[in-house]
Amino acid sequence: MKNGITFPLGFLAQGVEANIKKQTLDLAVIFSEVPCQTAGVFTTNRVQAACVKANRELIGRKTRAIVINSGNANACTGLQGEKDNRQMMTLAAECLGIKPEEVLVASTGVIGVELPMDKVESGINKACASLSKEGGENAAAAIMTTDTFPKTAIAEFTIGGKTVRMGGMAKGSGMIHPDMATTLIFITTDAVISKECLQQALQDSANISYNMISVDGDTSTNDMALILANCQAGNVEITAVNSPEYQIFREALDRINISLAKSIARDGEGATCLIEVEVSGARQDQDARQVARTVVSSSLFKAAVFGKDANWGRIICAVGYSGIDIDPDIVDICLGRQQVARKGAGVDFDEEMAKQDLSEEEVKVQINLNQGEGRAVAWGCDLTYDYVKINAAYRT
Repeated sequence: MKNGITFPLGFLAQGVEANIKKQTLDLAVIFSEVPCQTAGVFTTNRVQAACVKANRELIGRKTRAIVINSGNANACTGLQGEKDNRQMMTLAAECLGIKPEEVLVASTGVIGVELPMDKVESGINKACASLSKEGGENAAAAIMTTDTFPKTAIAEFTIGGKTVRMGGMAKGSGMIHPDMATTLIFITTDAVISKECLQQALQDSANISYNMISVDGDTSTNDMALILANCQAGNVEITAVNSPEYQIFREALDRINISLAKSIARDGEGATCLIEVEVSGARQDQDARQVARTVVSSSLFKAAVFGKDANWGRIICAVGYSGIDIDPDIVDICLGRQQVARKGAGVDFDEEMAKQDLSEEEVKVQINLNQGEGRAVAWGCDLTYDYVKINAAYRT
């Protein structure tokens, strides 16, 4: 897809095989030819990897590069992990002719194991020496762990007569849950935008995308979404969140993030389908978000989808324990093409049609709380035997 992360003007990338994992691409570098405004959102887990701690301090400063390794999370590795993270920044900076503080780092993989720094150094040298527009494809592949396919997205739009581009790549398949999950997301844009507007846009967009997906209820130590804006598009700077230009930018960012979020949910470990839960009729949007996230996270419902069992009782049960004040006697539920519950009680429906709908690659659930105008959508996947197999042997 036009190489994803390198689609905007002035961005190069590459993914290489550093042998951190066995026989696969496992280290990537993203590079901007000019300094960038930077924004980020991070895991809410109290246990945080060295890269998360370092990036939190650097966000808001000008950035030129991101180094990403897969196969090793560099989390719970103590002072050595922090030292290794700084060394990754220094190595990349030396290769690229920039300052170490202009480099952000992201890691993903096994927790509690020190980085093989000789391999990391070799990989950084190799990636930096072969940066290109075409390298975006390899970069997207290099950040994967248990993912079964690379995840990229692009957008092109106009602000004040100037063409603006945006590209993104993400990884994520397991340990996925709202409030940032085991996701690494990287977005580039050539838009001219203030750092304050960039941070606000990313935070708000993450709330309706990455914070609305769940695979298994786990939130990791390394999660982050980073966006770099190198201001090469030449549009008038976006400096106000209530401006029409900001809204155009936000809409494009939302398209990118929702596309990547759905790809992550669809690629849940062992998953056979994407589940979309749309909640309407809530008193406010936040209530709808909480209900949607609760339903899409229900292990019982996810298992029922895998078994092609139209057990709508598991849906309304999850609605009831979502923590939102609802009236169960006015809740309506549709599963696929059919209504299965009206005013909190079951209605006759075609079981065979329901089974067909549950056999699709995308299973849709609609829940109307009939209490107000609040709406939200969440995404997840079914829970399969293969999920257990994958995670039973994750390290080995």
